Order: sequence, then C-alpha cells, then structure tokens
Amino acid sequence: MKLFPALEKAYTKETLSAREAQAKAEFIAWGPVVFQASRLMIKFGILDLLRDADKGLTRQELCDRTGLSDYAVKCLTEAGLCIGTILVDTETDRFTLSKTGWFLLNDPATRVNIDFNHDVNYEGWFHLEEALKEGRPAGLEHFGSWPTVYEALSELPPQVQKSWFGFDHFYSDTSFPEALEIVFGKYHTRSLYDVGGNTGKWALQCVGHDDQVEVTILDLPQQIKMMEANTAGKQGAERIKGYGINLLDTNALFPQREGGLDAIWMSQFLDCFSGEEIVSILTRAKNAMTADTRIFIMETLWDRQRFEPAAFCLTMTSLYFTAIANGNSKMYNTEDMTNYVHAAGLEVETIFDGLGQGHSIMVVKKK
Repeated sequence: MKLFPALEKAYTKETLSAREAQAKAEFIAWGPVVFQASRLMIKFGILDLLRDADKGLTRQELCDRTGLSDYAVKCLTEAGLCIGTILVDTETDRFTLSKTGWFLLNDPATRVNIDFNHDVNYEGWFHLEEALKEGRPAGLEHFGSWPTVYEALSELPPQVQKSWFGFDHFYSDTSFPEALEIVFGKYHTRSLYDVGGNTGKWALQCVGHDDQVEVTILDLPQQIKMMEANTAGKQGAERIKGYGINLLDTNALFPQREGGLDAIWMSQFLDCFSGEEIVSILTRAKNAMTADTRIFIMETLWDRQRFEPAAFCLTMTSLYFTAIANGNSKMYNTEDMTNYVHAAGLEVETIFDGLGQGHSIMVVKKK
C-alpha cells in the first residue's frame, strides 16, 4: 500500500504513549454520546454563546440565555470539558470555547459531517454488524424498504435529504472550478456524459462554463426527474439532456453518440459501487468511447490525502456506504481504482491531485 507522506507518518508507526492510547480508547468507547453531547451544545447555542463572550460565561448565564435547566447545562458543560470543546476558569467558574470547540462550530466540513452523521447515518449504524456480514445496507431499513439509498433519495424526509445532499455537494462543489479547467481547458471537451449526475449541479456548471458544450446526464429515472425540475429555466438548461438508466443492470448500455463523444464524467460516483460493479460500468462506458474519448473519474482517494484528518473522514465514510448506501461499496484508494480501470480494458493516462477538499481526477482512456 502506497500512502501520501502525512498518512504514512500517521499510519505506519506508533505515535502515542500508553497513557495517550488508553485515553483514546476510552474516547472511542464513549464515542456515541461524545457526538450527541457535542451536537446538542451546537444546537442549543452554548458554543455560539461562548464564542461571542469575551470573558466567558457562568453556568447560570448559560441557563438564562439558552432557557435550559441548570441540570441540562451542568451535564453538557461537564461533558464539554472532558470532550475538549470548552475550558473553565477555576477562579471565576466561567466557561470559554476551546480551539476544538471553535472548529466544531465554525469549520464548514465539520458542520456538514455532523448533520450528515446525525440525520442520515446515526440510527442506521446500529446495524453496521449486519451490513458487514450480509453485504447489504441493513441500516437503510430505518427509513424504509429500498435496495439502496439512491432509490430512496426522492422519498426520504426533507431534513434527511437536506443533510445528504449537503454532504454530497459540499465535497464535490469545492472541486468544480479546478475540474472545469481540466475538463474544458486541458481537454477541450464539447460533448460530455455526466454519469450519476444527480440534481444536475455539475451539468449546469459545464453549460455555464462553455456555451458550446452539450451534456447528457445518465442516472436513475427518478433522479432524472429531480434533475429536470432543478435545472428547468436555468441558463444553458436547453443543452442538458437526461437519459434514464439503472447502472446496476449489466445489460443497460451507455448510449452511442453520433459523431463521437469527448468525455465521460464520473464525480463521486464509482465509490457508490462494489469493485465488480465498477468494472461492469467502466466496461460499458468503454463501448461508448472512441480513441479520443476520456473518462474523468473524480474521487477523494483516501491514500492521496495531504492531511490525516481527511483520510480519517473518508475511511469513516466507507462505513456509511456499508450500513446505509448499498452495503458493498467504499471510498477507494488509488491501487483499487487503477485495478478496476485495467480490468475494464482501460488505462490511466494521468492523475490530477489536490482539487478542492482533497479530490483527485483520474483521466482514463482506451488501451
């Protein structure tokens, strides 16, 4: 396994003392309540109040400003001290926000992750053991009877949809400006299939970036309906078409484009499938390609992250795929994805790293 330098440093040698390791083990053991207590300190406004108070606040002042009981505030502030999100002045009994609390409150990625984990994943992860053993998204049953989360998206509760799309779009959207320069600047794309195009956000970026490009979104029929509603009336929407397809159906072929196709775009898409399914999808994509067509696979490959916290978030996200999404996919590393590309009869031309929140674009062509 090859790792970027920061990950090799973190994952190949023991860095903790015995006491630090024991403390981390206890933190893991109490992880569920650490998460919920921290989330509620945000929701109830406690961390906001502490951030905005130059001299800190007493427990009574927190009670007065939040409307919570003394008991509730005492439980949460004591938990916050041990979690590390707040600090206390033992002379004045005034609480202030710690650096960790500041990031918990203000870091956009952290806030997106909190909402995603609470609204989408939390109760479903109780069934992670079943999902790992049975290869199915056992935790999805919390919401209803669907084979994968993708068929469920249009019917999930509004807050769950909001947190799911918030998570999905946050990580991809930050990469779009640099990705557009690669796809259209370096490769001069004019025709593009957006595979798993979801609500059409990338397609709208494409037609807005270049007034000559034509985009066809390939996705489930119900997702195509959501995309059409989302793009209706927006600039360039007349150059966006939808093509309903179940990509898990091995007989479902990519459409052939008259005159050839410049690009096939797969952003945060292949991580939604098992290795075998990825090979099948890429093989069918190959049948719609010419020698000049390029597949752009944009993924947050966990082994190519510059910073260890990013790899941590990605490997934890793999377990969302296990318990909630589909039961058999994950956030892949470079070696895995390259092997799937080769198995489909394709080859990696180059890889662009460091886009947005840790994305890479793997450019793939026919052998």
